[in-house]
Amino acid sequence: MSKRRFTREFKLTAVRRMQVGEPVARLARELEVSPGELYRWYHEQEKLGAGAFMGSGHKRSEADRVAELERKIGQQVLEIDFLKRALQRVEEQRQLRALAGGARSTNKSNGKSQRDEV
Repeated sequence: MSKRRFTREFKLTAVRRMQVGEPVARLARELEVSPGELYRWYHEQEKLGAGAFMGSGHKRSEADRVAELERKIGQQVLEIDFLKRALQRVEEQRQLRALAGGARSTNKSNGKSQRDEV
């Protein structure tokens, strides 16, 4: 048994009839749709407004996929920024060590100690 498909207009009409106060049970019998399906359409219309009932679901899943990819891109941008800052700190530390090493006394670098000089 295949699942019945309804047009966007059919669903919008059913939801409008619910909104004006038509009894759901009677409407469900007349349209040959379960009350649960009517309530699902009603809530989808409330949640998505004009974006409700846009087709077979492919558009919404594509939108979900785009949103997922945008989240991943955002996460990767944060990670790249973090790694750039960490690399910059490491480079600054390396440069500070190199400068501090160049400013050391010549006694150590010549292998002499202070005792040898006295």
